[in-house]
Amino acid sequence: MMLRYALRTVRARKGGFLGAFFALMCAAALITACGTLLETGLRGTIATERYAATPVVVSADQNVHQTTVKHKKGKTKVKHKAKPIAERAWLPGDLATELRKVPGVREVIPELTFLAEPLAPGGAVDKDRPAYGHAWDSAALTPYTLTTGTAPKADGDLVIDRRLAERAHLEPGDRLTVQSTQSPRTYRVTGIAAPAHEVRHQTALFFSTAEARRLAAHPGQVTAFGVLPAKGTDAAVLKRSVSTALHGTKAPHGTTAKVSAGDGRGPVEFLDAATARTKLVSMGGAMGGTSLLVAVLVVVGTFALSVQQRHRELALLRAIAATPGQIRALLGREALIVGAAAGTAGALAGLPLGSWLHGRFVAMGAVPATLQHTVSVFPPFAALAATLLGAWAAARISSRRIARIRPAEALAEARAERTRPAWGRILAGVALLAGGAVLVAVLSVLRTEPASTPVTFLAVVVLASSVALLGPLLVRAAVAVLGGPLALTGPSSRLARANLRGHAARMASVVTPLTLLIGMTCTVLFVQPTLGNAARAQAREGIRADWVVAAHGPGVPAEAARRLGTQHGTVTEVVRTTVRVGLDKYAAQGVTPGGLTRTWDPDVTVGSLTKLAEDTVAVSELAADQLHLKPGSPLKLTLGDGTPATPTVVAVYAKGLGFGDLTFAHDLIARHVDNPLAASVLVSTARTQTQLATTLREFPGIHVLAPAAADSIQAARQQANAEVNYLAMGLVLAFTAIAVVNTLAMSVSERVREFALLRLAGATRRQVLGMLRTEALSVLLLATALGSGIALAVLTAFSVGMTGEAAPAVTPLVYVAVVALAGLLALVATALPGRVALRVSPVTVATAKE
Repeated sequence: MMLRYALRTVRARKGGFLGAFFALMCAAALITACGTLLETGLRGTIATERYAATPVVVSADQNVHQTTVKHKKGKTKVKHKAKPIAERAWLPGDLATELRKVPGVREVIPELTFLAEPLAPGGAVDKDRPAYGHAWDSAALTPYTLTTGTAPKADGDLVIDRRLAERAHLEPGDRLTVQSTQSPRTYRVTGIAAPAHEVRHQTALFFSTAEARRLAAHPGQVTAFGVLPAKGTDAAVLKRSVSTALHGTKAPHGTTAKVSAGDGRGPVEFLDAATARTKLVSMGGAMGGTSLLVAVLVVVGTFALSVQQRHRELALLRAIAATPGQIRALLGREALIVGAAAGTAGALAGLPLGSWLHGRFVAMGAVPATLQHTVSVFPPFAALAATLLGAWAAARISSRRIARIRPAEALAEARAERTRPAWGRILAGVALLAGGAVLVAVLSVLRTEPASTPVTFLAVVVLASSVALLGPLLVRAAVAVLGGPLALTGPSSRLARANLRGHAARMASVVTPLTLLIGMTCTVLFVQPTLGNAARAQAREGIRADWVVAAHGPGVPAEAARRLGTQHGTVTEVVRTTVRVGLDKYAAQGVTPGGLTRTWDPDVTVGSLTKLAEDTVAVSELAADQLHLKPGSPLKLTLGDGTPATPTVVAVYAKGLGFGDLTFAHDLIARHVDNPLAASVLVSTARTQTQLATTLREFPGIHVLAPAAADSIQAARQQANAEVNYLAMGLVLAFTAIAVVNTLAMSVSERVREFALLRLAGATRRQVLGMLRTEALSVLLLATALGSGIALAVLTAFSVGMTGEAAPAVTPLVYVAVVALAGLLALVATALPGRVALRVSPVTVATAKE
């Protein structure tokens, strides 16, 4: 019976449920989109290209592993964890002998993959696709076959793929400069090869075997082995045979050989896509979690306003003997009906939204195109379930009071709003305020970005939730402050003051989404600049060099640094990577130890950089605190390519935010990274910029910059990286902005009878609109104060934790734009429904049946 009444109510009050429907639909779309990103990270396919004709691929394991054994109450628990390493791990070349002995193996092809970027006079030939070098002997793995020309035989010969030949207009006999792991070299194109299968995500350059080994710079090692089956041998059977033969086989640094087939070959080929899975899971989870929290807050507020607008109707039901259980059941079923319709529409809309999001992340470089977007029924169904649960819970929460109080009290409250919120609401609001304060305190001691970022946004949502519960008290406090000025500014302002004071709960429902919008937007926009500005400030203070050499391409070759160093100057090459201590990841760099203090000063607090060598390391104060290190302590770690090392700490420095947590000798790091070219070269010399540029004229894409210019380039890169976060959280902010408009429109549209009575009492149309405008500006002022306060508290705590100083980076013009946008939304969402409501004759409205 209740379901039938609920259906009739929804059918009769379509306009009243429209706001709740829209809020739930947007929430479902957002959750679905985030769910598709999460699923792509968990199950996204990485299709192979290079190994398309190779059923089985043997490679090194790209993870560092940790096994913990716990004994508790007579039971033993073994827990195994694995985390990806930053660079490519290599296998011993003599492993091919063992592989050729495996039954069913027809041929074993060693593979070398290394950096090889073709250069034109203006820079890279094809910036949209990464380019890799290989030995021509491994062309059969795809396979590539010659369409014209001959295979490379001499060290100066080169075969290029057909797409590169077409884009660069190259033919056999032409010359092409290639920037690989060594100095750039010009090769003679001897042939053009075409793949048997489509290769869309990489450019292939093939060298002679000897030249490929020289450029790979890993003597006696290979990237992988392609294992081809004998005639009649099934690929699955071959994989099992190879796995059995290699069981326990170790790479030089203890990395276990890994056998892949089918879809497992893609992650071996595209390491960045495999790493991006973890990033996408983290990003999708963070977006989805924040979206869900914001959605719950917004939907509860929307339902609370909807129930408040129906207070008289529900009070009459109580007066004619409807029980509290029946009221709750009615509202719950109404919510489920609206939630089902909104969830279905939103889930369907979220699928293209998720696809668009993935495309934007690919375009920004945050996710490689090789990680294919995956869609299944799970995200839409999860969004529908979350929408139904959220709608039902919001209805239950909103109906608690009207279902609990006596019928006579319900009728009384339908005519006049309560002067004070319920004690339970006040206590819950205070509890959330205390919880938000605890989160802010915790945030001030978190010193890593992965730990602090989720707490940052959680603190904003929790504090905004406390505003939602304490809203009526905050509105009355604001009226007490603004009441005097409003009383002196005309009849419209006096009407607005009376409404704010007499309908604090209604106004509080509008304050909440505005507060959340301003607080969340300011936090999203200023959290990255706070961290980036502090890092750049440390880098500016720590660079003593006169000039910084940088490259538009993959990096600065070692030969370029050598030539600069022969001219009576001090040259420091900087190469960057990440290493793991246990399973924890740390940013690291390798620097040239000789004359280091002339070009670089990380503010050493303990120890000395003069002892920096291949068996030592300098660490930041953060790393020293986390790992309990001091000069003389051994540090057991795993380098980027999986190589274990135990250097001795020789120095602790303060500027870890600007220079990374670990600093090694350059030569050590350069041997264990995919790209050994320097990210930058610091030069301390008396020579001019022109003289340095003349010395480097043979190296394409290399530029000599003043430290200030290098800092500007770094700022532009940080801005590009921040845009990914802006996009990720932008949808949450858009949803919040929609909620602001939705709530304001609902609040104004239900006041048609009130406006009509004001008109009949003598108020002009202009005065009623002025009253609405004053109410909107008053609510905006309160929301701006609350949202700005929340953002400032959270950003300050974030700054203290991450940088050690209470210095959030707030751009005044951006802040003003945020407040102006919130004000524009508030005024438009108030004025448009108000004008529509005032079009109807006041007599018609006043005499109409409620």
